[in-house]
Amino acid sequence: PAACPAGPALAQPNAPRHLPTLAPMIETVAPAVVNIAVTTNIRTPGGPGSQDDLLRRFFEGPGEDRDREIEGAGSGVIVDPANGYILTNHHVIANADKITVTLLENRSLTARIVGSDEASDLAVLQVEAANLTSIPFGDSSSLHVGDYVVAIGNPFGFTNSVTSGIVSALGRSGLNNLAFEDFIQTDASTNPGNSGGALVDLNGKLVG
Repeated sequence: PAACPAGPALAQPNAPRHLPTLAPMIETVAPAVVNIAVTTNIRTPGGPGSQDDLLRRFFEGPGEDRDREIEGAGSGVIVDPANGYILTNHHVIANADKITVTLLENRSLTARIVGSDEASDLAVLQVEAANLTSIPFGDSSSLHVGDYVVAIGNPFGFTNSVTSGIVSALGRSGLNNLAFEDFIQTDASTNPGNSGGALVDLNGKLVG
C-alpha cells in the first residue's frame, strides 16, 4: 500500500481545520430562537376530600379554595424583528396568564399573544425590544426526504440546544384528526421544551 504523509494538523497543531461544520450557520440563526416561560394561575378546591385537605386541616384549619401557579416552558422563533413578532406553538402558551421570552443574550421580555390557533397549533407573540434577530422563511414544499435539517430549541430547559438529522418523511398525518396536518418527520432529536423552536435547512432558513 502507498504511504500516507502526515496531515498538516499534525505538523501544525494550531493550524485552522477545514472540516465540514454547521457552526457559521448556527451562529447566525441561533439568536432568533428564544426560550418561552409560561405561568398559568389556576383555582384549586380546598374543601373536604381535596388532595391537600388532610394536611391543611392540621396546619391551616378548614380548607378553602386557593390559587396555584403552574409553570411551563417551550421555544419560539423571531420572524419579524421590527415588530417583535415571535412564532411558537399554541399548546406552549395556551391558557397562559404571563409569558416571558428570554433571548440568547439572557434578555428577558414580557410577551403578549397576538393570535393563536389550536387547530394548526400555531401562535404569534409580540415583544417590545430593539436589536432582535430573525430567521428568514424557507420553502418547506421544496424539502425532500433525505435533506439535512437542524432543530434549535430549549429541550428540558437547556437553552439553545442544537440537533441535526435528515427529513425522514413528509406529509405525515393521523396524529390529530381534528386539526390541520402536514407534518415533517425528522430524526433530528427533539424533546419537551423544543416545542415552538426552529427547524432550519442548511441555508439557515425556517422550514418547520
